[in-house]
Amino acid sequence: MSAAEVKNLPQNLPSGASDIAHIVLTFDNNKLASALYGQFDENLARLEQKLGVDIRSRGNQLTIKGSSSAAEQARRALDNLYGILQKGTDIGQSDVDGAVRMAIASDDQLTLPTLERKGKVSAAQISTRKKTIYARSLNQDAYMRALERSELVFGIGPAGTGKTYLAVAHAAMLLERGMVERIVLSRPAVEAGERLGFLPGDMKEKVDPYLRPLYDALYDMMPADKVERAIAAEVIEIAPLAFMRGRTLAHAAVILDEAQNTTPMQMKMFLTRLGENSRMIVTGDPTQIDLPPNTKSGLVEALRILDGVTGMVTVRFNEGDVVRHPLVAEIVKAYDRDGKLARGLGVES
Repeated sequence: MSAAEVKNLPQNLPSGASDIAHIVLTFDNNKLASALYGQFDENLARLEQKLGVDIRSRGNQLTIKGSSSAAEQARRALDNLYGILQKGTDIGQSDVDGAVRMAIASDDQLTLPTLERKGKVSAAQISTRKKTIYARSLNQDAYMRALERSELVFGIGPAGTGKTYLAVAHAAMLLERGMVERIVLSRPAVEAGERLGFLPGDMKEKVDPYLRPLYDALYDMMPADKVERAIAAEVIEIAPLAFMRGRTLAHAAVILDEAQNTTPMQMKMFLTRLGENSRMIVTGDPTQIDLPPNTKSGLVEALRILDGVTGMVTVRFNEGDVVRHPLVAEIVKAYDRDGKLARGLGVES
């Protein structure tokens, strides 16, 4: 039996209820079915809340009732989550939210040719020895596929959309598979309201706090001892952008984070470091520029200048892709509304 056996129940529906669907899913592994439902069926309750459907469980069988589209979306989400569990990965509420986003967007998803049955959600994934990450939104899916296919990728959007995390995960995967010889992670040392000179310690100690998100992502992807050894051997290099001048980065996965805080000259310098058999990923949020007043952002200028350049892919995230706490998405929306009002653009109802 496959992961889930789907059966549409015949119905005698009253007039005007023809859009109501009943779908029955039967799972072939009771233990995985229990993990799918969540403690006290909390995952099913979340699906009901997000999609407006009614889900009833009885052993390894689920009955979904709701509008045809919503019931099908719930089926897709459950199918996706069960597939993740089959691969040995635990799921939580953030995974449920991601599966719902992917199920809703799946009709518009541009997927690679596949032999999977029609209607199955085929989320992109990044696998390292320590963990496997699945796309939790359509834009994350597009981003992960772009990272796989393109030598230069720009990930643009608000905080919490996973653009830096996924970039580091992809770089770690390339290193593990021997597709690159090293990883180079960089950030401009521009701070919000402070100056490096006020911080204690030598240059490395001053810069490390700005690179901490990159360290955190690395430790999530690789065992801590391997990260430490790779850094000591300079297989993984974490350096401020200023240290990149004059270098050619070959056989490497190169990531520039917080790119909105580069100057145009710095951005050009960084992009021209791309060497043979290398991948370059640039991430940033043009709405959070910390450069001095009247200083142009190198990221904004690069996006304008390089628009249409063959071999470069830009993936733009929005508040709908925020995968942190749900309140983060609301905060991003509120600031975006305020910014539109300040620019006199009005706000959509």
